[in-house]
Amino acid sequence: MAQNNSFGLDQGSRKNQVDVSLTLAKHLLLNYGKDSNLVFSPLSMQIALSLLAAGSSGETRNQLLSFLKAESVDELNTVYALLVDVVFADGSSSDGPKVSLVNGVWLNESLSFKPSFQDVATTMYKAASHRVDFQNKAEEVKNLVNSWVEKETRGLIKNILNSVETSTELILVNALYFKGDWLSPFDGDDTRNYDFYLLNSSSIQVPFMTSYEDQYISVFDGFKVLGLPYEQDWNQSREKRLSFSMYIFLPDAKDGLPALVERAGSEPGFLDRYVPSRRVDVGKFRIPKFKFEYNIEASEALQSLGLVSLFGPSGGLGEMVSNSSPLFVSKIVHKSFIEVDEYGTEAAAATEVECMMGSSCVFEEKVLTDFVADHPFLFVIRENATGMVVFIGHVLNPSDQS
Repeated sequence: MAQNNSFGLDQGSRKNQVDVSLTLAKHLLLNYGKDSNLVFSPLSMQIALSLLAAGSSGETRNQLLSFLKAESVDELNTVYALLVDVVFADGSSSDGPKVSLVNGVWLNESLSFKPSFQDVATTMYKAASHRVDFQNKAEEVKNLVNSWVEKETRGLIKNILNSVETSTELILVNALYFKGDWLSPFDGDDTRNYDFYLLNSSSIQVPFMTSYEDQYISVFDGFKVLGLPYEQDWNQSREKRLSFSMYIFLPDAKDGLPALVERAGSEPGFLDRYVPSRRVDVGKFRIPKFKFEYNIEASEALQSLGLVSLFGPSGGLGEMVSNSSPLFVSKIVHKSFIEVDEYGTEAAAATEVECMMGSSCVFEEKVLTDFVADHPFLFVIRENATGMVVFIGHVLNPSDQS
């Protein structure tokens, strides 16, 4: 299912993006998703952090580069600008997944961007800039940002901001939308209710999709992996053809998800090593339908992963704006949505960053006959040509839509 063409991304950059994605997934899923379904976009969060890095200096820049596994800000700009401008710029074709990735920046009208940051934000990240009055029109700014995010995510992400402080000087937002149809859709007439086993050993009845076709499946020590490809845009040139898939990582043990997440986030090259590459015959084959959203204020999680000075009073974001004290990040909000049914997947995410003034505060593959996802599992949506991870999450209870 993987493709050789990487749209100009070198192997090291691809590996680093995946490693950062799984590091984030391990931390969020194990610490913030113990009792609920969880989905987030590591790509959205990384682009927002990369744009912050372009406006940072000193220890803040060092911590961002270390976390994002980059040697320099120029390297980050090159990698993520390529993704914004080329890979995920516009997937509006009717023959493939619809993909949209956009950035926006709202700056207090009393300030101005430094030319170097303005150039990077506009030309490389395609960020739309807006001048606003936080001090006197905070509620209006909140509504503007919420409307922008809702529009860019096709109505899936609503009210990412509950409020805006009058002391806010800058808001940065990345919005991501994905809608893909399965290459081989499921027949809704075959959908039936079966037991899904929860981590507390109880079970519930939920709708399961099934298919009688061969599937991309591999079985390894302690878990199985299913690859569900999305329909591709066959009108694209062979050199620039996107190929998206959802991968479901199903632990053998009904309570084995935490151990599998720990392994995925700790073992280098986990995704590339365990992605199935060939179709096999299947016997029992059932995947639950699910639909839910997840919202997290990610400041605490990112600080615990080493991004400390970004949130400190010294800020370190002195390369963003002129005629002001260095900014610091007051909060980072991430909100995601996903729905999986017989036809495909619709998903969206938005990462919102608020800034204030610093002065003011490998195994042998075996033959597999069954793949029944009737207990908690990990899922990943990625673009196979680049290897970029777009969404990661886990399903603990398919009937829980909160």
